[in-house]
Amino acid sequence: MVFSLALRFLRDREGAEELAQDVFLQLYRHFTRIESPAHATCWLRRAICHRSIDEVRKRKLRPRIGLDEVPEPAGKGSQPDPMLQSHIRKLVGSLPEKARMVVLLRYQEDLDPAEISEMLEMPVSTVKSHLHRSLALLRSKLRQEVCS
Repeated sequence: MVFSLALRFLRDREGAEELAQDVFLQLYRHFTRIESPAHATCWLRRAICHRSIDEVRKRKLRPRIGLDEVPEPAGKGSQPDPMLQSHIRKLVGSLPEKARMVVLLRYQEDLDPAEISEMLEMPVSTVKSHLHRSLALLRSKLRQEVCS
């Protein structure tokens, strides 16, 4: 889950591995404060979300040269249309940082807006606004490309 969120957000396998490793090291250092498996899961999600957003901000200040188009490993089961899935990933990747993280948490991690709100420390209404605007933007971009 930690690596997957970082990979989808950063679109950089090496960077995602580094962030995931750092987050697990933080978890190890704070292990005595973790109260339950559910608390650990929540803590990990929150930590990787914040670290991923911070990493993107750092990269804007000092761009990194990397392999942005590394294909993701195939998951179990068949995908209906791998080309469309890849295209949607790119479109989601073009969203602003916070909106992208909200979309990933909602649709990849299947969290509800209240959980996302708590994790990213923003009002539920802001989470819903990000979702609404992001989905509208993605739909319009897809329509434009299909009609072109």
